[in-house]
Amino acid sequence: MKDKIMKQITPIAHFRSPLTSKFGIPRQSGLVDELRGSIVFEKPYAQPDALRGIEDFDYLWLIWGFSANSDDAGESRSLTVRPPRLGGNQRMGVFATRSPFRPNGLGLSCVRIEKVENGVIHVLGADLMDGTPIYDVKPYVPYADAHPEARGGFTDQREWKQLEVVIPDDLRQQFSSGELAALTKILSLDPRPHYHTDSQRIYGLPFGGRDIRFRVAEGVVSVVEVRKI
Repeated sequence: MKDKIMKQITPIAHFRSPLTSKFGIPRQSGLVDELRGSIVFEKPYAQPDALRGIEDFDYLWLIWGFSANSDDAGESRSLTVRPPRLGGNQRMGVFATRSPFRPNGLGLSCVRIEKVENGVIHVLGADLMDGTPIYDVKPYVPYADAHPEARGGFTDQREWKQLEVVIPDDLRQQFSSGELAALTKILSLDPRPHYHTDSQRIYGLPFGGRDIRFRVAEGVVSVVEVRKI
């Protein structure tokens, strides 16, 4: 019997987010509940019938593609990776991690439904950058998907340390309360690469049409400037 060739998958939707680059994306979904995003469907699927009944669920699973990793083929072929949660100093098998560098470059995220409006699903807590292709959407069902007693491997052994965030009042006024809450949480999770330790280095984080300039020293994130992009 001839091997069946898997049908090529194409995006059914794209994600819209205030985060327009990989830098600053939460390392997991649900870490920044305040972060808003939207699932905008492509024409063949942008129909009310496709979403019928979805408002009766609280959460969704998103299957999506690491589209910004197209130039990282070498890393994607590696069978071991260095999880940031372990300080980047210990290698684990790629299939024992949530690393974005995977053989097929597919991501899986659980997001909370905020509302459904005009065929667009507005969600909270996503770890997807703006423009990310989405290949499927499935409802989260607690009786099958929730396993609160399950072990979490190395994630049970190492807690992610959050940083204090300082944003001057004059810069805080440039954001809505919702934007400010999301930005503060993103910065508290330390978006820097794990190997960066220079306390004088200034980083730029694209967020909601602005470039957030900040530095990190002694466990404190200090926003020093906000530029319009």
